[in-house]
Amino acid sequence: MTYWLIKTEPSTWSWQDQKEKKITHWDGVRNYQASNNMKAMNVDDLCFFYHSVSERKIVGIVRVSCAYYPDHTDETGRFGMVDVEYYADMPMPVSLDQIKLVPDLSQLALIRQSRLSVMPIDEASWDILCQMGGYHR
Repeated sequence: MTYWLIKTEPSTWSWQDQKEKKITHWDGVRNYQASNNMKAMNVDDLCFFYHSVSERKIVGIVRVSCAYYPDHTDETGRFGMVDVEYYADMPMPVSLDQIKLVPDLSQLALIRQSRLSVMPIDEASWDILCQMGGYHR
């Protein structure tokens, strides 16, 4: 299994929206690096659900339920999307400020490439972040 972090602006698509809808397309990604990350996703991979902009925190976990396929919102046909489904709440949301305080997380793209909307998370960092958020597998 591979782990990921996907970002969304809560005013556009929030954790509450995800929980209510259960499964949704992760569409609208127009950055090539983020798109390549989605191409690498497999069904059953887990992703942190991150509220960006004003909140800047991990609020939940989703599971990839459908691998990369063409994005119906992209008129150029260059970009794709995956489907994700609600998996678990993060008992204690983990803020970007908290993440920045942990030296073992300093290599994360979340810190180094703050504008990237879809990024891999190594297993050791996944475990640290789950522990910080009070989530136990």
